[in-house]
Amino acid sequence: MNEVKEYTIGALVSNRSGVLTRISGLFSRRGYNIESLTVCATEDPDISRMTVILRGDEYMLYQMIRQMDKLEDVKKIGCANELDCVYRELLLVKVKAEAEVRNQIVQIKEIYKAKVVDLSIDTMILELTGDPEKLDAFMKVIEPYGILEMQRTGVTVLARGQHTLKDRDCYGDHIN
Repeated sequence: MNEVKEYTIGALVSNRSGVLTRISGLFSRRGYNIESLTVCATEDPDISRMTVILRGDEYMLYQMIRQMDKLEDVKKIGCANELDCVYRELLLVKVKAEAEVRNQIVQIKEIYKAKVVDLSIDTMILELTGDPEKLDAFMKVIEPYGILEMQRTGVTVLARGQHTLKDRDCYGDHIN
């Protein structure tokens, strides 16, 4: 039995209406959950970059890459290699911040290099960008102060150096 873990699928897709629906439909029809999904236009206005985090085994990963690859709107696709890529995610979190604990929260914020983006009498909104593990660690440390609301963007990924998804097999062995 294959090990269940998180995989990152990177894809360049047509930047047009309905593409996201068709791709997410592939996952839902098979009963697979998308852990994280980010999509945005690239330097080419006709192309969007999509990053999908999938929890499953290698069979599930390869099946989804093959299924996505069959779609006309998918131009390039591959599984991102953690060693050759930069992963980032944005977190906004609103915490209780009464005057007596505010300095403690500010010290934590400094350690993690977070920013205060809003401050009220009894709350603080913090912004943090980094790899998902850093955001997870920050959330564990800040949780005792009382998280009122939280939003994460989902993971985005780019290959290091001169490699790109468009012109090279930088995301592993599964790119067209």
